[in-house]
Amino acid sequence: MNDTAARAWAEPLATGVALADARLRLKWVNPALAELLDIGPRSAVGQSLAVLLHRPEWMAQAQRALQASSPHQLRGIDVPSSRGEMARVDVSMQRIASGELLLEVHALAPTAPSDTPLSATLRGFAHEVKNPLAGLRGAAQLLQRRVEDEQLRSLAGLVIAEADRLGALANRLLHQGAAAQLGDVNIHEQLERLVELLQAEPTPPTLRHDYDPSLPDIYGDADRLLQLLLNLARNAIEAGARTLTFRTRAEVGVRLGDRMTRMALRVDVIDDGPGVPAHLRDTLFEPLVSGRADGSGLGLALAREIARDHGGELRHVGRPGETAFSLYLPMGHAHD
Repeated sequence: MNDTAARAWAEPLATGVALADARLRLKWVNPALAELLDIGPRSAVGQSLAVLLHRPEWMAQAQRALQASSPHQLRGIDVPSSRGEMARVDVSMQRIASGELLLEVHALAPTAPSDTPLSATLRGFAHEVKNPLAGLRGAAQLLQRRVEDEQLRSLAGLVIAEADRLGALANRLLHQGAAAQLGDVNIHEQLERLVELLQAEPTPPTLRHDYDPSLPDIYGDADRLLQLLLNLARNAIEAGARTLTFRTRAEVGVRLGDRMTRMALRVDVIDDGPGVPAHLRDTLFEPLVSGRADGSGLGLALAREIARDHGGELRHVGRPGETAFSLYLPMGHAHD
């Protein structure tokens, strides 16, 4: 697409579109983008792209997009208008045939600062689940006292520990102001706890692991991270997986949100299930989206929320027979 064709295509669109030259100076912006940023289309011409992408790392991304053959994406970034207000947008950048940079700017709907639909749904669930959890814990305590078989006593203890963990998570959802239980977390210990829980299932899957034992502890909430991993594993099992592999690695130079992290911990949960249906891939982590008729659609949404609360990301790649959900967490201690 050349400059003239791009401009003719962009003028009537409701999506914001702009064209920048090889020096990243604006050649034109369409009316939708001018309105979004409250700028004059003519006055924008000749200005640096920094008028849109005002952080140096985003400008660096634009420079890389000029050298690449595939689009670059910036997700959920805040851009200023001339009145000093901020708009949250997704930006797609791609070099066109003329060697210039075409940008598409999609405005995102504003989110409420406190009560998101996911959080509200989860708090309602937390309220309803507390009484059954208490009953479950009490029954497990009675069994633990009355049975003599050591393996059964151990299983009853596992039920008690899980009821306590889920009760604590429910309390935190109900009382959002409560302090998170942050500390040093050995991710392999959490994975081994996960294995213990899965092996207690009536028909457990085959479980494999591929750990990097040199990985250091991370800083986070152990119970919530275990819940994230449990959600990923149960989602795979309920989708038909028979084998799960847990893999840990260190990864250099990972973009988490709008920041580049020097070193990240990656935890892969890999399964041999049928994979994610094509029509769900774009909305996979949204609340109330499920590929099963009996699914709640909260497991992956909650997992992503926990990942982001830890400054990380949850991503999905895969094909039928090998599906991987990858959790990325920044290394280093938040309290250092």
